[in-house]
Amino acid sequence: MPYHLARTAWSPRRVLRERTAHCLEGAIFAAAALRVLGFPPLLLDLEAVQDTDHVVAVFRVDGGWGAIAKSNFAGLRYRAPVYRGLRELVMSYFDGYMNLRGERTLRAYSRPVDLARFDRRHAGWMTTPGDLWWVAEHLADIPHGVLLTPAMIRRLSTVDRRSRTAALVGYRAH
Repeated sequence: MPYHLARTAWSPRRVLRERTAHCLEGAIFAAAALRVLGFPPLLLDLEAVQDTDHVVAVFRVDGGWGAIAKSNFAGLRYRAPVYRGLRELVMSYFDGYMNLRGERTLRAYSRPVDLARFDRRHAGWMTTPGDLWWVAEHLADIPHGVLLTPAMIRRLSTVDRRSRTAALVGYRAH
């Protein structure tokens, strides 16, 4: 499914109809698919500086955390369920999380949000043709745990050209 650049918050039904998604929509779609398979529909927000946030659907298998994600950057997609904790899973995204200037931008992450908690207030969220902006708003409003100390941030180097080129395989500018 191709990535699209738009200020939208499509439901899983709309993503299926349009056959395209960006990271928020892809994560919501993945959470809905995981729910159909018997997993809780969990989202986790990755917060960045000088960059956009990234949303992933997270799941557990035999105690290991994994993630499903849609991204315009090659390194910010799927993770096998082999991570012992959420912080470890989140840190697996650190090296690939960069802006177009090659700056490492990942700084914080949210706790997992179970979309089932919204079933009453937003009944039919998986099948509505409407937008799900309330998901993005909720993710922006909840507390996020900090990943790096100020000293660590000061010591960060930019990503080398080869890694930036690799991260942009399949990148869509418009």
